[in-house]
Amino acid sequence: MHLIRSVFFLLLVVLWTMLFGTLVVVGLVLPLLVRFRIIWYYRRGFMWLAQNILGITHEVRGRENLPVEPAVILSKHQSAWETVALQDLVPEDTYCVFVLKKELLKLPFFGWGLAALQSISIDRAAGREALNQVVAQGADRLQRGFWIILFPEGTRVAPGETRRYKQGGAYLASKTGAKVVPVAHNAGEYWPRNAFIKHPGHVVVSIGPAIDATGLSQDEINARTEAWIEAEMRRISPHRYPDADKASI
Repeated sequence: MHLIRSVFFLLLVVLWTMLFGTLVVVGLVLPLLVRFRIIWYYRRGFMWLAQNILGITHEVRGRENLPVEPAVILSKHQSAWETVALQDLVPEDTYCVFVLKKELLKLPFFGWGLAALQSISIDRAAGREALNQVVAQGADRLQRGFWIILFPEGTRVAPGETRRYKQGGAYLASKTGAKVVPVAHNAGEYWPRNAFIKHPGHVVVSIGPAIDATGLSQDEINARTEAWIEAEMRRISPHRYPDADKASI
């Protein structure tokens, strides 16, 4: 049954993405905010399909921790689910962009949509220059009122695992003075990394207290972000961590 649902979901999402990817590109002649509104409808459809076909529901905890002004969201990355769902974390009538590798912009429909929304694209092979690209584009987006989402581990990581937190988001915050919002979630429990078959379940998304970057180095920002996210992961998914307290989510 899970296989059938996963196949059906994939077919519908591909068609949905083709439709809205085309609409956003055609909408290049329209104001940027109109393009974001088009993607709002795309997210509604994607989340509806995830809930009603795959049986993946979710809840968000800690919305009160979101600052009033646009900030840098640094999130755990376990699946493709959060690349869509996290866009709904930002306050109503505001918008967000992702920091992503420039190769993604070449993907048909999906990548075209990312480009049309002025996502922050970087060349990961550029080393230090990649950080400068994040700051230059990120400062522009923050000034224009957009929130920025990054996955500091740089790639999808299986539940219970962690990778070194990269400096991009912390560096951006240290250079711009933007607050950092740490986010933990357990989407990978039901939408496994690199797995075709998805499973029904309830995703918990937890938003941590905003970190004021004023006076902090990028290393200090990164350390505080990682400490909160990894501690929260042990609370959300204690069965994945032998050292975690057996607390219920």
